[in-house]
Amino acid sequence: MHPKKAAAAAAILLSALPIARAAPPAGPDDAARRKIAAVADGANAFALDLYARLAARDEGNLFLSPASIHTVLAMTYAGARHRTAEQMAATLRFPLEGAELHGALASVVRLLNDPPKDHTGAGLYELVVANALWGRQGQAFQKEFLALVRSRYGAGVFGVDFAKTEQARKTINDWVARQTRRKIEDLIPPGLLNLDVRLVLTNAIYFKSDWASTFEPRNTSEQDFKLAADKTVRADMMYQKGRFDYMETDAFQAVRLPYRADQLDMLVFLPKKVDGLADLEKALAPKVLAGWVAWLARVEVRLSLPKFEFTSQFNLGRLLRAMGMADAFDEAAADFTGMTTAERLFISAVVHKAFVAVAEEGTEAAAATAVVIAPTAMPQPAAQPKVFRADHPFLFLIRHRATGCILFMGRMTNPKP
Repeated sequence: MHPKKAAAAAAILLSALPIARAAPPAGPDDAARRKIAAVADGANAFALDLYARLAARDEGNLFLSPASIHTVLAMTYAGARHRTAEQMAATLRFPLEGAELHGALASVVRLLNDPPKDHTGAGLYELVVANALWGRQGQAFQKEFLALVRSRYGAGVFGVDFAKTEQARKTINDWVARQTRRKIEDLIPPGLLNLDVRLVLTNAIYFKSDWASTFEPRNTSEQDFKLAADKTVRADMMYQKGRFDYMETDAFQAVRLPYRADQLDMLVFLPKKVDGLADLEKALAPKVLAGWVAWLARVEVRLSLPKFEFTSQFNLGRLLRAMGMADAFDEAAADFTGMTTAERLFISAVVHKAFVAVAEEGTEAAAATAVVIAPTAMPQPAAQPKVFRADHPFLFLIRHRATGCILFMGRMTNPKP
């Protein structure tokens, strides 16, 4: 793998991305910025709820792009009506309706797709959000729905023959792989598509960047990583000393690692106890997280962080039902007449896959989501230098600072799974 690392994500429903903002994005007027902030805050609330449920359900390393999932579900919501739409809006924490909502989400996508450039015109990092709809050949879809996802989400609309299920699966998976620089392969597993499928919505997010302050490879050494109080593995531990935004409480430490151009960053939350991650995860909530970020202050830090790389994959149908959008998955209750009136449709599956790699030069991550539609405590005073040694399980997230969106989040419990 190339030493320069990055992050990427792909999803079959468009997603919005939020958290505490560094500065208002350039371009939109004040009213537009308020709408962007509102949809970002809502998307972050959805992200933390989704993460908490996955963290309670699954053990070990965990990584996802809530932005990818939220985005693709937002595109799906554009075709929902009545109670189905109401449930989806509540689950996805939409603060706006109709054209205002989709306009604000479109603004987020445009901002994400416009990274700053150097003097040569090259982007200072890679961040791409792409969307596509894959409809059954000959299927009649509402013109308004297709126009909305094209204009607001930049989604290409492609016809596929779901009778040729393996060919259709390969076509969609190849698109996802291209958008995520081959980091997400086989998003749609064998057997998920069949003759009943009418529409698949996909979103892909790819991010790749150097750290603003890279780790020197010569400072990386093999050291113990504590899986539990009585169990360790050997891991490549990176090290650097520098000034970082930092905070701590009696229970945990936090540090902000900016990427090149300081438009995106990684926040790392490290419990002080080896077995303290579960309690930290339970404390996560939008206002709590915003408070933690607000308490970050620049100090000198001796920073140790393991190199790691892994992939997570989920089928999110049951979890999303439990979060409140049950009708969308019920063939008798689902109402997607905003997509088509030719027949009743419902969501038969939502699949998501995410990849992350962290190394001396930076971070690489990718995620993909698919929706398949079928017929019917106060911080302690900072001391200098602080020692931040991530040699046991921790929580981390990657965010876009201007919009406040959480692009990726996860936990590292074992750098050598």
